[in-house]
Amino acid sequence: MKILIFTDNLYMYNNFIKIIKNKRLDKLHYFEYACSPSNIIFKHINNVKELNIKSNINNIINKFNLIISCHSKQIFPSSLVNNIRCINIHPGLNPYNRGWYPQVFSIINKMPLGATIHEMDEEIDHGNIIIQKKIKVQSWDTSLTAYNRVLNAEIKLLDISIESIINSEYQSIPMEKEGNYNSKQDFNELCKLNLTEITTIGNLIDKLRALTHGIHKNAYFIDSENNKVFININLEKENK
Repeated sequence: MKILIFTDNLYMYNNFIKIIKNKRLDKLHYFEYACSPSNIIFKHINNVKELNIKSNINNIINKFNLIISCHSKQIFPSSLVNNIRCINIHPGLNPYNRGWYPQVFSIINKMPLGATIHEMDEEIDHGNIIIQKKIKVQSWDTSLTAYNRVLNAEIKLLDISIESIINSEYQSIPMEKEGNYNSKQDFNELCKLNLTEITTIGNLIDKLRALTHGIHKNAYFIDSENNKVFININLEKENK
């Protein structure tokens, strides 16, 4: 079996390698790893090559039996997903908040969060579900803390299912409903805060914690002197 792994996430890549080696799957199958051309994280990792999906569709279809997307930022064209089995590891609980940054929107719109491994079709983060796990969003979570728990859940699901995925021995089920999709533009629009907006303290806290992701500068407002001011929020659960 020749398998292509697309990833733009170093944590997912490192854990994927560990799972493959622990199960000795690298002795049974051929694995190749690729990232998006714009990704600078993998510049010094020789095992991962830059690959533009759209420009290399025919070569990919002719060479590989299976493609697994581990947080790839590239869109898989319909000509690819319709000609080769493509599997996606998605940091969201399909069908809720498909698309960009599911944990952000789960905090804001109170929809479920989790991890999903699914077959890919022509729509984004859409297709029959192979396995998934729900993650509870706590009142003290930020985008980062919720996302980290989702990552850990993804690794556990991958460890459980990777052999059945490779051997096509799983039973997938259709999504119960279409759910909703959030684009990167939807996220960008969230980041700019309206200083005259009327809301509740609870909704404001949810928005700020949903946009707090470590050192990333997401939420901001423009002050009276046209300065762009970034905001992160710190939440700490009381130790009883």
